[in-house]
Amino acid sequence: MSGFFDIYSLIFLVIAVVIFMRLGSVLGRRTGSEPSPYENGRKPPVAARHTAENVVTLPRPGQVPEREMPSAPDWSALKRHAKPDTPLYDGLVAISRADPAFEPDSFLEGAKSAYEMVVQAFAAGDRTTLRSLLSADVYESFATAMSEREQRGERLETSFVGFESAKLTEAELEDKVARVSVRFKSEIVSVTYDNEGRVIEGDPNAVQKPDEVWTFARATTSRDPNWELVATGSS
Repeated sequence: MSGFFDIYSLIFLVIAVVIFMRLGSVLGRRTGSEPSPYENGRKPPVAARHTAENVVTLPRPGQVPEREMPSAPDWSALKRHAKPDTPLYDGLVAISRADPAFEPDSFLEGAKSAYEMVVQAFAAGDRTTLRSLLSADVYESFATAMSEREQRGERLETSFVGFESAKLTEAELEDKVARVSVRFKSEIVSVTYDNEGRVIEGDPNAVQKPDEVWTFARATTSRDPNWELVATGSS
């Protein structure tokens, strides 16, 4: 009789273990419909640093990456671009305090990419790309120049060779808007042709070396990490 109960006890024990394991596998599986762990006032953890594409990589239209905030600005990075107790350094410090995600190294790389994109988009008459990178005033100037060129039947061909140098020259924070200027010494081949294909400006076999200062701006309170080109000029 005791053996009878022992057998059934063993069977019930096995059934209980199986049921427990199946419940555990179901309850432990996420279906994607669960509420976010950051709802109800809880915030995501602060990241140690942010990736390069979150600073000034001025992405193509529609590409706005999420920002990750580092725990504190990288003060050593600022010193690679400016000497302490200079207006440039003080401006970079002010921007970094307002936006700890700001990194001058990544900013400069993004600004260089933006420079190349703008130069090539202007030559190609690519208004969509320019509109995503330029402030309204700067875009209007570029668009007017492109329209006049098109009305004359001219064609601009530009090949970007590279940079001789690119460095930060000015930085300021005013009313929570950061502005950073970069001096670009670039190398390009730029030629303008008339409607019959004749060269009217430039030389297809000569490399030009523009020396320009471009200024980028961004509201430090914005979640959008992208900067706009707000001014251009010769050095």
